[in-house]
Amino acid sequence: MADKEKKENVEKIEKKDAGDAVQKLSDFMQRNRVAFRAFLILVVVALAVFIAATSVLSSLNAKAMNQMEALNQRYETLRFDIADASKDADIQTLLNDLAAFASAHKGYISARAHSTMALIYSDKKHWAEAEKSWSAAVVAAKGTYLEPVAMYNQAIALEEQNNTQSAIDLFTKAAVFTDFPGASRAQFNIGRLLEGVNRDEAIEAYRNLLSKWPNDKVWTSLAQSRIIALGLK
Repeated sequence: MADKEKKENVEKIEKKDAGDAVQKLSDFMQRNRVAFRAFLILVVVALAVFIAATSVLSSLNAKAMNQMEALNQRYETLRFDIADASKDADIQTLLNDLAAFASAHKGYISARAHSTMALIYSDKKHWAEAEKSWSAAVVAAKGTYLEPVAMYNQAIALEEQNNTQSAIDLFTKAAVFTDFPGASRAQFNIGRLLEGVNRDEAIEAYRNLLSKWPNDKVWTSLAQSRIIALGLK
């Protein structure tokens, strides 16, 4: 009898510890909500530099590429003062120049311009405009590495406008791209958003992540933790 009670006490303690660990993870996710949602622009920059240094230069007009880099440099100069009202005129001028540049070009180079516009709108938290710019980037970037990146960021802008289902749809499309570095992260976001819609579908989305990206060290671990957390509810 004593052994049975001891075993039950141990099980209660283990369950409590598991629950506490899951709660801590949930609290961490809530505190770092933006970090979990945002895609590292560093990936965009790194890939852009790589491609610019290799195959892109062989197929794109070098002058146009240099013009785009100059526009991007103007953005980098202004981005840290994006909330400064005294910079509004400079920012609007840059947006106008980017829009004109995007209209004058096609494909990847046009997508780069739309993406920079989207980054400016995102920095200013003008999510409707950011979503439109990312959408234009998706269309222009079709067939390039930038397509799923723009798709992912468009989903973020939609989520910021509480358009959950459209965000899920775009994260789902982005996750299909096997060469997209953020594919597993997109799949995690599908599960995260579904938690507020349908618990069983959220669990299934997390299980799909475990199945498709078993070697991912970060998002599979978080997905497994969320499965446990949802199972305890």
